[in-house]
Amino acid sequence: MNDAAHLPVSSLAVPVTTAHDPISPVPSPGFWRLTLGSLGVVYGDIGTSPLYAVRESVLAASGHGGGISEAAVFGVLSLITWALLIVVTAKYVLLLLRADNNGEGGTLALMALAARGWRSGASTVVLLGIVSAALFYGDAVITPALSVLSAVEGLKIVTPAFDPYVVPTTIAILVALFLVQSRGTAKVAALFGPITLVWFVAMAIGGISHVLQDPSILRALSPHYGLEFLATHRLIGFVALGAVFLAVTGCEALYADLGHFGRRPIQLAWLVVALPALLLNYYGQGALLIADAKSIENPFFLLYPDWAQLPMIALATAATVIASQAVITGAYSLTRQAVQLGLLPRLEIRHTSAALAGQIYMPRVNALLLIGVLVLVILFRSSSALASAYGIAVTGTMVVTSLLAFFVIWKVWQWKPLAAACLIGPFLVIDLSFLTANLLKVFEGGWIPLLLGALVILTMYTWRRGSRILMEKTRRQETQIDALVAMLEKHPPPRVPGTAVFLTGDPTSAPTALMHSLKHYKILHRQNAILTVETAHTPRVSTDERVRIEPIGETFCRIVVRFGFMETPNVSQALALARKYGWHFDIMSTSFFLSRRTLRPAENSTMPRWQALLFSMLARSASDATDYFQIPTGRVVEVGTQVKI
Repeated sequence: MNDAAHLPVSSLAVPVTTAHDPISPVPSPGFWRLTLGSLGVVYGDIGTSPLYAVRESVLAASGHGGGISEAAVFGVLSLITWALLIVVTAKYVLLLLRADNNGEGGTLALMALAARGWRSGASTVVLLGIVSAALFYGDAVITPALSVLSAVEGLKIVTPAFDPYVVPTTIAILVALFLVQSRGTAKVAALFGPITLVWFVAMAIGGISHVLQDPSILRALSPHYGLEFLATHRLIGFVALGAVFLAVTGCEALYADLGHFGRRPIQLAWLVVALPALLLNYYGQGALLIADAKSIENPFFLLYPDWAQLPMIALATAATVIASQAVITGAYSLTRQAVQLGLLPRLEIRHTSAALAGQIYMPRVNALLLIGVLVLVILFRSSSALASAYGIAVTGTMVVTSLLAFFVIWKVWQWKPLAAACLIGPFLVIDLSFLTANLLKVFEGGWIPLLLGALVILTMYTWRRGSRILMEKTRRQETQIDALVAMLEKHPPPRVPGTAVFLTGDPTSAPTALMHSLKHYKILHRQNAILTVETAHTPRVSTDERVRIEPIGETFCRIVVRFGFMETPNVSQALALARKYGWHFDIMSTSFFLSRRTLRPAENSTMPRWQALLFSMLARSASDATDYFQIPTGRVVEVGTQVKI
């Protein structure tokens, strides 16, 4: 384990700045490309909700055994409509997209923004961020399984003979999807927008044809149908509310992908394309159910005539693969942010595009997601069974997002606490209502995302706590670097040509590698640098702020290299910038000294033994520091030490 591997989030101080989309009176061609691209990446998940949302909601509203009543259909459509308008449109599209962290969005970006705005409550904010990130992984496992299963199940509409092949076909599609991740998604992603646009248009066409046959279905636009249904049906209405939430799953992607597309393209794509198409399709399914209650078997595909069902199944499968891809890449991005923020150990990151820094592949994350997805498909075997497990992870994430948004509005936007509470309060009440309704599904499969989330929370908490304890213990045992340099330059050991760079997580203490080098080699290089890699609370760090150099002696200097939490550290490139500040070195005569620690549980450890063992295991699983920090492998010297924790 390397000294510079992780730094506590609370130790970083960064000025508060907020980026906003430039306002141009005439949208450029690039703006329209971003708008089209956002349809595929941002709205791929929420765009596949019509495959199962109405069916599950109406079944829940009918008690899963009673007849399909008109009141149930109108109540469900009204609740779906206002969930889309309040939760997605008002909360995410109009409000949260403005709470950007230097142009970036997402749970951890919001956490970092809130933490630097509320220093005294940083621990609470970080805990909320950990919970939200953990629940996202549950979503990332369930979304591909549910989406692809629901699309492939359309084959049963064509002929029941396909029923035995639904699960094997789903598994084959999912395995293929995860296997191609290592090749990069840049070329495939270029097709996401156009395919998803076709998908939304097809959904709108399928819905509007049935709405025109029964325009009275549009009365469900009135909120009183939803409120009346909840008031008169009580427990059944509350259960139905949990199923209605399926219509807004995927809205977290609105915020998470802010940095990729910008606020205005995401807003335009939702208001002009996604929202109208979704509402038309939902109302078309409602009209179909009132006309023919037997269509509850699969109201989405039965919207279309027989000749169009196979093409729609193919298009739905493509749309669900796109939705799954968006969640998978989101898991990669979230994991990289978590590693940079010190919530997880170093994990291997492979860049799959020379032009796009966000195109990454993480082998371990990919493998774990694939295993989880396949287990869910094999265990549940149908989208209806799996839908029960879906809502808890997403609703939990949305509740935490609302809480973090409150802190940002209060501390960063400088609103009065009461004003911030009045703005966020209604959204939080709705989110909590959805969460409570979904908690009724705990024993029907809802325990799965809770279990996954608990495991991730435990892992992140253990890594963060262990890293802090290790840093404090190391700091107590190490010598102050200023005092050591003064002693070495007063009584210098023999010097050898070249430059030595010692990596450390604490720039004020002498690195372990330096102390062991002096102990065993009894020499020093002519030029020495104490290098620390810091992670900022901002997504990216400008070139001017990348490197800071401070002399601490005639032959020693302290170098601090800073990267944003969405950047992949590259020490070699950062040191090349140091030449601008007068620090000259020849890479071919430079040696990088790293400490590789082997951890052992101590008898008097401040952590429980099981947690100390878990932290040790996580430390051993961390990727090699040389590769992670992109240091030339031929110039690295590793010094091993044992530490009890």
